[in-house]
Amino acid sequence: MESFDKGVERVTTALAYLACAVIPCMFILIVVDVSMRTVGINPPLFTSSLVEYALLYVAMFSAPWLVRQKGHVAIEAVLTICPPVVQRVFAFIVYLTCTTASLLFAWFSWQLFMEAVEGGQLDVRGVDLPYWAQFLPMFIGFSLVTLELFFFLIGRRHYYSYDLGEVKDTV
Repeated sequence: MESFDKGVERVTTALAYLACAVIPCMFILIVVDVSMRTVGINPPLFTSSLVEYALLYVAMFSAPWLVRQKGHVAIEAVLTICPPVVQRVFAFIVYLTCTTASLLFAWFSWQLFMEAVEGGQLDVRGVDLPYWAQFLPMFIGFSLVTLELFFFLIGRRHYYSYDLGEVKDTV
Protein backbone atom coordinates (compact mmCIF):
# COMPACT_ATOMS: atom_id res chain seq x y z
CA MET A 1 0.00 0.00 0.00
CA GLU A 2 2.89 2.34 0.81
CA SER A 3 4.41 2.01 -2.69
CA PHE A 4 0.99 2.50 -4.30
CA ASP A 5 0.49 5.65 -2.22
CA LYS A 6 3.92 6.94 -3.29
CA GLY A 7 3.07 6.23 -6.93
CA VAL A 8 -0.21 8.12 -6.65
CA GLU A 9 1.68 10.98 -4.99
CA ARG A 10 4.17 11.14 -7.87
CA VAL A 11 1.40 11.21 -10.48
CA THR A 12 -0.59 13.77 -8.51
CA THR A 13 2.44 16.01 -8.04
CA ALA A 14 3.43 15.73 -11.72
CA LEU A 15 -0.08 16.75 -12.81
CA ALA A 16 -0.03 19.68 -10.38
CA TYR A 17 3.28 20.86 -11.87
CA LEU A 18 1.80 20.49 -15.35
CA ALA A 19 -1.19 22.59 -14.27
CA CYS A 20 1.24 25.22 -12.93
CA ALA A 21 3.08 25.26 -16.26
CA VAL A 22 -0.16 25.80 -18.17
CA ILE A 23 -1.07 28.97 -16.24
CA PRO A 24 1.71 31.18 -17.70
CA CYS A 25 0.89 29.82 -21.16
CA MET A 26 -2.72 30.97 -20.70
CA PHE A 27 -1.46 34.35 -19.49
CA ILE A 28 0.72 34.76 -22.58
CA LEU A 29 -2.11 33.76 -24.91
CA ILE A 30 -4.48 36.26 -23.31
CA VAL A 31 -1.92 39.11 -23.32
CA VAL A 32 -1.06 38.48 -26.97
CA ASP A 33 -4.74 38.28 -27.93
CA VAL A 34 -5.65 41.52 -26.12
CA SER A 35 -2.55 43.33 -27.42
CA MET A 36 -3.33 42.34 -30.98
CA ARG A 37 -6.91 43.59 -30.61
CA THR A 38 -5.64 46.85 -29.10
CA VAL A 39 -3.41 47.61 -32.08
CA GLY A 40 -6.14 46.65 -34.56
CA ILE A 41 -4.84 43.25 -35.64
CA ASN A 42 -7.22 40.30 -35.73
CA PRO A 43 -6.03 37.83 -33.10
CA PRO A 44 -6.06 34.10 -33.76
CA LEU A 45 -9.45 32.46 -33.35
CA PHE A 46 -8.12 29.62 -31.24
CA THR A 47 -7.05 31.70 -28.23
CA SER A 48 -10.31 31.61 -26.28
CA SER A 49 -10.89 27.91 -27.05
CA LEU A 50 -7.43 26.95 -25.84
CA VAL A 51 -7.75 29.06 -22.71
CA GLU A 52 -11.14 27.51 -21.91
CA TYR A 53 -9.68 24.02 -22.27
CA ALA A 54 -6.61 25.04 -20.26
CA LEU A 55 -8.81 26.25 -17.38
CA LEU A 56 -10.48 22.84 -17.27
CA TYR A 57 -7.12 21.04 -17.31
CA VAL A 58 -5.68 23.30 -14.61
CA ALA A 59 -8.67 22.73 -12.34
CA MET A 60 -8.78 18.97 -12.82
CA PHE A 61 -5.03 18.39 -12.67
CA SER A 62 -4.54 20.42 -9.50
CA ALA A 63 -7.55 19.04 -7.58
CA PRO A 64 -5.95 15.72 -6.49
CA TRP A 65 -2.86 17.54 -5.24
CA LEU A 66 -5.07 19.93 -3.25
CA VAL A 67 -6.82 16.98 -1.62
CA ARG A 68 -3.47 15.40 -0.71
CA GLN A 69 -2.19 18.71 0.71
CA LYS A 70 -5.49 19.36 2.53
CA GLY A 71 -5.88 22.51 0.49
CA HIS A 72 -9.64 22.47 0.14
CA VAL A 73 -11.82 24.48 2.47
CA ALA A 74 -12.86 22.66 5.63
CA ILE A 75 -14.65 24.24 8.57
CA GLU A 76 -13.68 22.48 11.77
CA ALA A 77 -15.13 24.87 14.37
CA VAL A 78 -18.04 22.64 15.40
CA LEU A 79 -16.00 19.48 15.02
CA THR A 80 -13.30 20.60 17.45
CA ILE A 81 -15.75 20.87 20.35
CA CYS A 82 -17.19 17.40 19.76
CA PRO A 83 -15.93 14.30 21.59
CA PRO A 84 -13.31 12.23 19.72
CA VAL A 85 -15.82 9.48 18.85
CA VAL A 86 -18.12 12.00 17.16
CA GLN A 87 -15.13 13.53 15.35
CA ARG A 88 -14.12 10.14 13.94
CA VAL A 89 -17.68 9.26 12.89
CA PHE A 90 -18.21 12.65 11.29
CA ALA A 91 -14.87 12.42 9.46
CA PHE A 92 -15.75 8.93 8.20
CA ILE A 93 -19.11 10.15 6.89
CA VAL A 94 -17.45 13.09 5.13
CA TYR A 95 -14.71 10.87 3.66
CA LEU A 96 -17.25 8.29 2.48
CA THR A 97 -19.54 10.92 0.94
CA CYS A 98 -16.71 12.71 -0.85
CA THR A 99 -15.12 9.46 -2.06
CA THR A 100 -18.45 8.24 -3.40
CA ALA A 101 -19.22 11.56 -5.10
CA SER A 102 -15.80 11.77 -6.77
CA LEU A 103 -16.05 8.13 -7.85
CA LEU A 104 -19.42 8.87 -9.47
CA PHE A 105 -17.99 11.92 -11.23
CA ALA A 106 -15.07 9.80 -12.47
CA TRP A 107 -17.46 7.12 -13.70
CA PHE A 108 -19.72 9.56 -15.54
CA SER A 109 -16.80 11.43 -17.08
CA TRP A 110 -15.39 8.06 -18.24
CA GLN A 111 -18.74 7.26 -19.86
CA LEU A 112 -18.81 10.64 -21.60
CA PHE A 113 -15.18 10.22 -22.67
CA MET A 114 -15.84 6.79 -24.22
CA GLU A 115 -19.01 8.06 -25.91
CA ALA A 116 -17.07 10.95 -27.43
CA VAL A 117 -14.21 8.69 -28.56
CA GLU A 118 -16.62 6.26 -30.21
CA GLY A 119 -18.59 9.10 -31.79
CA GLY A 120 -15.47 10.80 -33.16
CA GLN A 121 -17.05 14.21 -32.76
CA LEU A 122 -15.14 17.45 -32.91
CA ASP A 123 -15.60 20.48 -30.71
CA VAL A 124 -15.78 23.15 -33.39
CA ARG A 125 -14.98 26.63 -32.12
CA GLY A 126 -11.92 28.72 -32.89
CA VAL A 127 -10.03 25.50 -33.45
CA ASP A 128 -11.31 21.98 -34.03
CA LEU A 129 -10.49 19.82 -31.03
CA PRO A 130 -11.64 16.28 -30.37
CA TYR A 131 -14.73 16.34 -28.18
CA TRP A 132 -13.24 13.74 -25.82
CA ALA A 133 -10.52 16.23 -24.80
CA GLN A 134 -13.11 17.85 -22.51
CA PHE A 135 -13.77 14.65 -20.59
CA LEU A 136 -10.31 13.12 -20.30
CA PRO A 137 -9.01 15.59 -17.67
CA MET A 138 -12.23 15.16 -15.69
CA PHE A 139 -11.81 11.39 -15.62
CA ILE A 140 -8.14 11.64 -14.63
CA GLY A 141 -8.75 14.33 -12.02
CA PHE A 142 -11.78 12.74 -10.38
CA SER A 143 -10.14 9.29 -10.40
CA LEU A 144 -7.11 10.64 -8.57
CA VAL A 145 -9.30 12.64 -6.18
CA THR A 146 -11.16 9.40 -5.45
CA LEU A 147 -7.89 7.64 -4.64
CA GLU A 148 -6.70 10.48 -2.42
CA LEU A 149 -10.01 10.54 -0.55
CA PHE A 150 -9.91 6.76 -0.26
CA PHE A 151 -6.63 7.07 1.65
CA PHE A 152 -8.44 9.32 4.12
CA LEU A 153 -11.34 6.86 4.28
CA ILE A 154 -9.14 3.88 5.18
CA GLY A 155 -7.26 5.91 7.77
CA ARG A 156 -3.86 6.33 6.09
CA ARG A 157 -4.20 10.09 6.53
CA HIS A 158 -6.54 12.48 8.32
CA TYR A 159 -7.93 15.64 6.77
CA TYR A 160 -9.01 17.32 9.98
CA SER A 161 -6.56 18.58 12.56
CA TYR A 162 -8.98 18.69 15.52
CA ASP A 163 -6.59 21.21 17.05
CA LEU A 164 -7.91 24.72 17.64
CA GLY A 165 -4.43 25.80 18.73
CA GLU A 166 -3.23 25.28 15.18
CA VAL A 167 -5.82 27.78 13.93
CA LYS A 168 -5.16 30.30 16.70
CA ASP A 169 -1.40 30.21 16.15
CA THR A 170 -1.71 31.22 12.51
CA VAL A 171 -4.33 33.94 12.90
